[in-house]
Amino acid sequence: MSGRYIVVFKDSVSQDDVKKYADEVNANGGEVGNHFDTLLKGFSATIPESYLQQLQSYQGSVIDYIEPDSTVTIQ
Repeated sequence: MSGRYIVVFKDSVSQDDVKKYADEVNANGGEVGNHFDTLLKGFSATIPESYLQQLQSYQGSVIDYIEPDSTVTIQ
């Protein structure tokens, strides 16, 4: 089962490296949506469970955090 996630990289990671990881998500059956490069570095994507575990293994080194994508509202 695939889920929607936001993947945020550490500030020290280059945009070329972010693109490389986005390409890997696509190559492993996922689908990258939006790219973020202003306030944070990263992307939103549908990531298959089989690849999510590998991506999570990069947390702490190049990835700052991965969280489920959801709708945010203000009241």
